[in-house]
Amino acid sequence: MELLETQDSEKKKLTEASARHKRELEKEFNVMTEKTERILTNALIIGGSLALTYFAISRFTGTKTKKRKEKRKAIFAEEGEENEGIPSEQPPSLISQIGYKIINQATLILLDIAREKLTDYLKSRNGTDENS
Repeated sequence: MELLETQDSEKKKLTEASARHKRELEKEFNVMTEKTERILTNALIIGGSLALTYFAISRFTGTKTKKRKEKRKAIFAEEGEENEGIPSEQPPSLISQIGYKIINQATLILLDIAREKLTDYLKSRNGTDENS
C-alpha cells in the first residue's frame, strides 16, 4: 500500500513539473513569434520604403536622359540629318501623372512610417542602455 502512495505522489509531482515546463515553453515560443513578427514587419516596411524611394529617385533622375535626347535631336537638326531613329517625345498622359503623384505620396507615407519605427527603436535602445 505504501508503495502505491509514494508512486502516486511522485507521479503527481512529475505531471505538475511537466505541465510547468510546458507552460514555460509555450510562453517562450509566443515571445519568440511576437519578436519575429515585429522584425519582419519592420523589415518589410523599411524594404518597401527603400524600394519606392529608389523607384521615385530613378524616375526623377530619368529627366537627365530626356535632356540628352533633346540635345541629340538638336545636333541632328543642326547637321541636317534625319532623326528617324529617335522617337518623338509626347507629354505624359493624365493617367501617368496621377500614377507619379500616387507613387510619390506612397513613398512619403512609407518613409514617415519607417522614420517612426526607427525613432521608436532608438528610444528603446536608449532606455535599455541607461538601465544596464
